[in-house]
Amino acid sequence: MPRKRRFASPALAHAYEKFVASEEDAAAVEEEMENAEVGRQIYDLRTKAGLTQAKLATLVGTTASVISRLEDADYDGHSLSMLRRIARALNRRVEIRFLPLESSP
Repeated sequence: MPRKRRFASPALAHAYEKFVASEEDAAAVEEEMENAEVGRQIYDLRTKAGLTQAKLATLVGTTASVISRLEDADYDGHSLSMLRRIARALNRRVEIRFLPLESSP
């Protein structure tokens, strides 16, 4: 049985419990949630800075379509070097943490 996740939304918790039946399913859901989170953070930082995708792309040295792809929840090709370039353009830094898979009681 997959490990339980904590969700802010009861609806998400219910859907997870109902449809995630195996460890493989849980791993796939976790990966998709991580990808969506990276995209959401890029979007949030860009919009808080008042930048369009095109303007951020210019600062990063890429195209607006690349920024659009990076902000897409379904994109799974985030590279550390590109995340660093985006962070520098937004006067931020990238921090990577390794966390335990299961939290202690």
